[in-house]
Amino acid sequence: MAAFTIAAGTGNWFSALALGVTLLKCLLIPTYHSTDFEVHRNWLAITHSLPISQWYYEATSEWTLDYPPFFAWFEYILSHVAKYFDQEMLNVRNLNYSSSRTLLFQRFSVIFMDVLFVYAVHECCKCIDGKKVGKELTEKPKFILSVLLLWNFGLLIVDHIHFQYNGFLFGLMLLSIARLFQKRHMEGAFFFAVLLHFKHIYLYVAPAYGVYLLRSYCFTANKPDGSIRWNSFSFVRVISLGLVVFLVSALSLGPFLALNQLPQVFSRLFPFKRGLCHAYWAPNFWALYNALDKVLSVIGLKLKFLDPNNIPKASMTSGLVQQFQHTVLPSVTPLTTLICTLIAILPSIFCLWFKPQGPRGFLRCLTLCALSSFMFGWHVHEKAILLAILPMSLLSVQKAGDASIFLILTTTGHYSLFPLLFTAPELPIKILLMLLFTIYSISSLKTLFRKEKPLFNWMETFYLLGLGPLEVCCEFVFPFTSWKVKYPFLPLLLTSVYCAVGITYAWFKLYVSVLIDPPVGKTKKQ
Repeated sequence: MAAFTIAAGTGNWFSALALGVTLLKCLLIPTYHSTDFEVHRNWLAITHSLPISQWYYEATSEWTLDYPPFFAWFEYILSHVAKYFDQEMLNVRNLNYSSSRTLLFQRFSVIFMDVLFVYAVHECCKCIDGKKVGKELTEKPKFILSVLLLWNFGLLIVDHIHFQYNGFLFGLMLLSIARLFQKRHMEGAFFFAVLLHFKHIYLYVAPAYGVYLLRSYCFTANKPDGSIRWNSFSFVRVISLGLVVFLVSALSLGPFLALNQLPQVFSRLFPFKRGLCHAYWAPNFWALYNALDKVLSVIGLKLKFLDPNNIPKASMTSGLVQQFQHTVLPSVTPLTTLICTLIAILPSIFCLWFKPQGPRGFLRCLTLCALSSFMFGWHVHEKAILLAILPMSLLSVQKAGDASIFLILTTTGHYSLFPLLFTAPELPIKILLMLLFTIYSISSLKTLFRKEKPLFNWMETFYLLGLGPLEVCCEFVFPFTSWKVKYPFLPLLLTSVYCAVGITYAWFKLYVSVLIDPPVGKTKKQ
């Protein structure tokens, strides 16, 4: 506490937080890394050693390049630094290549690129309403938000243990959000357009950006009751936004258009031949759907309603295959998930248009778009929950209701990431880091909103406490039972289904809040 008091006096508390988490990231360098480590090493090799015309065709490794062109160019730039560490990592034929220098380069490249994330968090903190200002530094909303973002448990384990480059990508997203809060709409649109060409998963939240920019930037005024003033439409602003999106897209896709390779690029970006669920079911609606199908099939076998010979073997053995064929319930197609996602997103989009609430309304809509896509999307990865958790962090320090939803979402969502780290040495690390982050999140937000009603009711408290026994059963009890051989998928299934209940509840609670909140009626734009 004394250290933070000194930091506050000198105005360097934010730097202290950023430096502290950077040191922690350095300590995590020797930990386990997933196959994503080899994925990005292979992409370094592809972009460094092959001409651009072969980037999206190269298939020596199973980990083919399947990110948009800006990320490919990012790997290309990194490769020219990587050659000074270990030239062998840039050989396309060196499959599964690893060395101490390769490890250090890739780990430090993630840490270095997080500089953008740190800057974006700093910009977001400037946008926070300062009405709730405590006497102590640690009770100030900006301090709490800085910790929730910079020390986010999910980002730490996904980027700096599991291995990915989400930090700087989320930095671009947070920077675009900050610019919209600051009414610098063109910059916000530019950063988001760039982000889409780095990683296309952010298309999930594109509807929120499109509607908000049209409603709050292209229409320059509202009526006194908050409804739109149609004669305030600005063609110049629409053309300006369109030009930004066009130029960014042209820079990204132009070379591949010239090479007549756009169909090949898009086939890599959108591989619909993959199954409904990832290997580990992301905790969403389809996890509940799959679990129900398994339960019904077991009941059907017991009651002899189903013929064991007609049941797909994969659906009843591991539960971990990508191509999942349902036994009792109808199998789900990509078109079905698209329709469900659009239906889930539409109410939030309508609220953003017809019940404008300024940047905060945009942020809530963005979070709902991310959550709805996570809930109903095709082949969703469990890591995609961070797309909702991080923007929800900004809302959590402004209203008690949003803080409650955030705590349920982030605690459940972060726990759902545990199966990513399945090796024994990382077990105490992930448990300790999550406990520290969760305890801080709950205690700090409870302190911030101590004059309002409790953040949790008895049911929510009971559910969150249930994560403890679930972890004990999955990690410490199940491995010593006979079920480990017969039902090896059971811990993953229980984790996925239990977390899906919490995430679904948070999604529903946020939706109800958005639907019942009144519009903000002002004659001028937020």
